[in-house]
Amino acid sequence: MKVVTTSLPGAFIIEPQVFGDARGYFYESYNQSKYAAAGIISTFVQSNVSRSGKGVLRGLHYQWPNPQGKLVSVLEGEVYDVAVDIRRGSPTFGQSVGVMLTADNHRHFWIPEGFAHGFCVLSEYATFAYQCTALYDAKADAGIRWNDAALGIDWPLSAPQLSDKDLKAPLLADVPAERLPVFVA
Repeated sequence: MKVVTTSLPGAFIIEPQVFGDARGYFYESYNQSKYAAAGIISTFVQSNVSRSGKGVLRGLHYQWPNPQGKLVSVLEGEVYDVAVDIRRGSPTFGQSVGVMLTADNHRHFWIPEGFAHGFCVLSEYATFAYQCTALYDAKADAGIRWNDAALGIDWPLSAPQLSDKDLKAPLLADVPAERLPVFVA
């Protein structure tokens, strides 16, 4: 496996070694000891799968308190995936990084605790998988508006299909400080 650093410390792109032949392919989607050796130390307690159609944008979501780290990948289709550092006091607060995740490139994206996360579907549909380091907590569930100009995210679509929750999410500057994670050096 190859681990690629991003402009946000702690957020990594993981490119697994894929073994393919005429029958198809095989790859190891997670190996705790290999991830730990790469600096990704986590215990997953919940796995989720979603399926969305072209033009759907989900996010930017996070939990606070009770933050979730997420290891995400695409099983079918193609998405543009984004992580945003929203940890108060972080040197990269408000900065984002985006990555193309497809069924063909087999990439995984590690989004650490304290980051908001979202993705948009670019193919006819996409099946998206993610493993989480904390259970879903409805009371801690929160979001930031997908098109907050202060974040400068260059989404590859301009008029996505959004849930009511995502449509009404606040700008990062409007989120009360106590509703944001804190950076710990």
